Amino acid sequence: MIIKHVSQQNSILNKFIAEIRDKNIQKDSLRFRTNIERMGEIISYEMSKTFEYSPREIHTPLGVKKINILNDKIVLASILRAGLPLHMGVLRIFDDAENAFISAYRKHKDNSDEFSIQIDYMASPSIDGKVLVLVDPMLATGQSLVAVYEKLKQLGTPKQLHVISIIGSEQGIDYLEKNLPASTYLWIADFDKELNSKGYIVPGLGDAGDLAYGKKL
Repeated sequence: MIIKHVSQQNSILNKFIAEIRDKNIQKDSLRFRTNIERMGEIISYEMSKTFEYSPREIHTPLGVKKINILNDKIVLASILRAGLPLHMGVLRIFDDAENAFISAYRKHKDNSDEFSIQIDYMASPSIDGKVLVLVDPMLATGQSLVAVYEKLKQLGTPKQLHVISIIGSEQGIDYLEKNLPASTYLWIADFDKELNSKGYIVPGLGDAGDLAYGKKL
């Protein structure tokens, strides 16, 4: 797996990471969602440098200019519901991408810390021969992303696989390396070393879905 730790080079991205982590600032749901969207845009710009382009003649009012234009067809696939703000940020950059949405959640047995990944819903175009971008803001154990990828493979073989996350754990990254193709790109804003007993990232930022859209029962 090819890991791109985007915040290793200082940029305005660091400000947005700090704000989504800050327990006082993150209480503002609108600001939290907006910051996630902004980070999606920044990471998408970096990711776009790895795609295929070809020259095209563009006719201006005064003449013709050759510009390299993106060739690849892209499918953005997000895990509901936490992935939606990040998805929208990526979609602002790749505004002609196709979109897939998958409901994947942790199903705990008898209220224990052990869980399996339950997928109840998927809406997706064919991914065959296209660039598949999996979007999930929190890469904790990595099990959800792998389960979603396995489900999407029923719809074809992607040309290339990219994963975009905001905060990840070292354990989650290791799990992806073992269970996704070696050519996969992981674009991650920042990562932490620890997972607690419930599989949440520490220090992390909390529950991204709750912070973006309110607490659930």
